[in-house]
Amino acid sequence: MSRLAAPAAVAVVGAGTMGAGIAQVAALAGHPVLLHDTAAGRADEAVTAIGAALDRLADRGRLDPAAARAARARVTTAPSLADLHAAALVVEAVAEQLDVKRHLLGGLEDVVAEDAVLGTNTSSLSVTDVAAGLRYPGRCVGTHFFNPAPVMRLVEVVRGARTDPAVVAEVSELMAAWGKTPVPVRSAPGFVVNRVARPFYGEGMRLLASGVAPSTVDAVLREAGGFPMGPLELADLIGHDVNLATTRSVWEQTGRDPRFTPSTAQVSLVACGRLGRKSGRGFYRYPEGPPPPDPTPAASAPARVRVRGDWGPWAPLWERVRRAGVEVVVDDPTGEPVARVGDGDLVPTDGRTAAEHEARSGRPTAVLDLVADAATARRWAVGVPEAGRTALRDSVVGLLAATGAEVSVLPDVPGLLVARTVALLVDEACDVVAHDVATPEDVDTAMRLGAGYPFGPLEWGDRIGPGRVAALLDALSPGSPRHRVCRALRDAVAAGASLHGRREAVA
Repeated sequence: MSRLAAPAAVAVVGAGTMGAGIAQVAALAGHPVLLHDTAAGRADEAVTAIGAALDRLADRGRLDPAAARAARARVTTAPSLADLHAAALVVEAVAEQLDVKRHLLGGLEDVVAEDAVLGTNTSSLSVTDVAAGLRYPGRCVGTHFFNPAPVMRLVEVVRGARTDPAVVAEVSELMAAWGKTPVPVRSAPGFVVNRVARPFYGEGMRLLASGVAPSTVDAVLREAGGFPMGPLELADLIGHDVNLATTRSVWEQTGRDPRFTPSTAQVSLVACGRLGRKSGRGFYRYPEGPPPPDPTPAASAPARVRVRGDWGPWAPLWERVRRAGVEVVVDDPTGEPVARVGDGDLVPTDGRTAAEHEARSGRPTAVLDLVADAATARRWAVGVPEAGRTALRDSVVGLLAATGAEVSVLPDVPGLLVARTVALLVDEACDVVAHDVATPEDVDTAMRLGAGYPFGPLEWGDRIGPGRVAALLDALSPGSPRHRVCRALRDAVAAGASLHGRREAVA
């Protein structure tokens, strides 16, 4: 049996929301828990909050009342660090500042036994740097829980350059015993979830500059892209100060890589104190929250549409259209995809704008954004040139609305919204795997459990087709370092290889 298994004592330093949540999880798993905070009274408040949370679970029938009482009795406060001397594991959940965490862990090393494990709940700081001043850096491991800790299943178990592999294995086993899904991760900027997720926020915020309403951005990524929340409402929930700090941390640790450049929109929000829900205003006002997305004028579906080419992940659209009573004539299921709608064309996005397609074909063109599942999507997004394309817009909107879904008309920007976001997520996931941060399976697991994505990004890339993903990124902004195709993705395309299960270390 692991020396960390219950009933080994666990200490949590930092009694905020995250620290209290970790303490609750440990107590439910059978550990006596010591909770310490430097702010007077905060640990006592956290113990009370934990008790109330356990009572709610019991009242809802999700926890046996006796188990709730037993777990509550296991949590006690510790007035000083010296009181944590018996802990086999100490998890710090203090401010996300390197000097603060280093100072704390250095003090803990003077208190706990030499074989006690020191866990840092950092979300983006280097575990190697956090442990740098310790006499025994091998005992320090990242234990990155996700908020709310009692609910979220994922824990990134992060190994620094000097973390003992046995400690990683022990902590991973412990997290599984706590009912979590541990994902082993090498310490790298943002680890897995906070690194791979950066484009999700960045692309949504950048589209605001094109005049798209925040609520439309969120609705498209939620109802077309299949994400549980849109990026702007999620950033409001997390807090823009916290979200921006994570972006800046990854940006700085990667040498200010343009892919992670902070959004000017978010920088402005933080500068004027609009931090999201906790301040009453972010992208939206609270408690009202997001308004409905921009409405799209109602339009009638055309009687017939002629389809040709390989529509790939968009193909189920045509069965939905057929069921709606529109005649779908398939001319040729191979080659470049295009649908004749009224007097114009509808094409799935490949990164080129509708105007670029028009210049090539000589026909009015609208571009259809990617959806997570074309058979069930609750919203479609389409890009149409603004000038002189009202008839085409109405025909396309009517066609898509006939499927029973809502329709959002976006500006004619390259890659629209879902497609460019997902392509960048796939590319970043490929890069993370190539640099040996985590395995392909663990990257996909982390993004599903930690971020709630409908598919792991590598699985998603395979569903779309690696070639389509790379071509879309190439078309977005030729030569732009923000949209560059990483070597691992490029190699997978050249080899005709799957992304899921692919692992190629890069020096």
